[in-house]
Amino acid sequence: MTDLRIGVIGLGARGGLARHAHQPGEGSQVTVVADPTQRGKDKARELFGEDVAVVDDVDQLLAEHAVDAVMILTPDFAHASVALKTLEAGLPTFCEKPMAISVEDTDAMLDMAMQKRARLYVGHNMRHMPVIRQMKAIIDSGRIGTVRAVWCRHFVGAGGDFYFKDWHAEREKAFSLLLQKGAHDIDVIHWLAGGYTRRVSGIGDLAIYGDITDRRDNSDRLMVDWYDADIWPPTAQKELNPVIDVEDISMIHMTLDNGVLASYEQCHFTPDYWRNYTVIGDAGRIENMGDGSGDQIHIWESRYSGAGKPDAVEVVARATGGHGGADPSLVSEFLRFARDGGKTDVSVIAAREAVATGVHGALSIRDGGVPREVPAVPAQMREYFDSGQA
Repeated sequence: MTDLRIGVIGLGARGGLARHAHQPGEGSQVTVVADPTQRGKDKARELFGEDVAVVDDVDQLLAEHAVDAVMILTPDFAHASVALKTLEAGLPTFCEKPMAISVEDTDAMLDMAMQKRARLYVGHNMRHMPVIRQMKAIIDSGRIGTVRAVWCRHFVGAGGDFYFKDWHAEREKAFSLLLQKGAHDIDVIHWLAGGYTRRVSGIGDLAIYGDITDRRDNSDRLMVDWYDADIWPPTAQKELNPVIDVEDISMIHMTLDNGVLASYEQCHFTPDYWRNYTVIGDAGRIENMGDGSGDQIHIWESRYSGAGKPDAVEVVARATGGHGGADPSLVSEFLRFARDGGKTDVSVIAAREAVATGVHGALSIRDGGVPREVPAVPAQMREYFDSGQA
């Protein structure tokens, strides 16, 4: 098998994901990396060897290097501008989630990919996490009947370190953590529920981090440089981003197109860090107790169970690799898709719908909770992407 030549654009916090695409002699290898920083260029050589080409940006990559596919791992605000160039060039394109930070940009990406027949893939790796795949399998088996409600509580114990010391804290660059961080969970809610949000309302606040006055421009560092798990309570955080105008706690209610009701709560100043999904059907419910390998999914399917006493317990499968084994599986699916096309577990339409729900949820929060309608993707476009971008 001839190796796919992979170009990587952006080698910051998520740059390590590209390691799974570097398998010389086994189907794919990273041949060129575009990153404007010396740190990124040095990291490229460390990860992919001294022979890897390094350039400054996507324009130089496209002008000077022949590649078979690209992976966009830039900060969120650059996803759309970079992807529109790679898609226009006809290249199979992996775009890290969220797809973009505006609905207009997601729709422009869909339009360009469809127009140029360029394969587009968005890195919603949670669809490859064992806990989510096992919950999906239980639902699809019919064990809890037809899904009627889903809710998710997301406890982001590392919020102060992960999201309030760099560009993530700025609306102009992330729009909202309900979008940036919540796109994963909104996508999972949609997947488990089998529908997409058409109406959303929310409440939220910048309750903690906006009051901290110790600020620093951290553009010369990455998260690994400042992360410190011993900092507690959250009000003890220091060296936060100079601009902080995104919410650190958000809650939204969603009405899906199939009648399912859902809610999502995200807090960035809890002591614990995990996601808890509850899915209620008309014949039972499931709930995950932890989201990592070896944790549990509890199943209630009789009237004789009770608090802490499920009828059955399923253990989350063990897997190796980032995000509970999801990252290598995600990249493997993209590489197969880039080479052969066809349907994937990750859905580009769902990625767009996650952005649309996050954007309109944030706008509702900022407008006092006024409900907002979430526009749908045109039927012809949805059919094209859902059928595998043939």
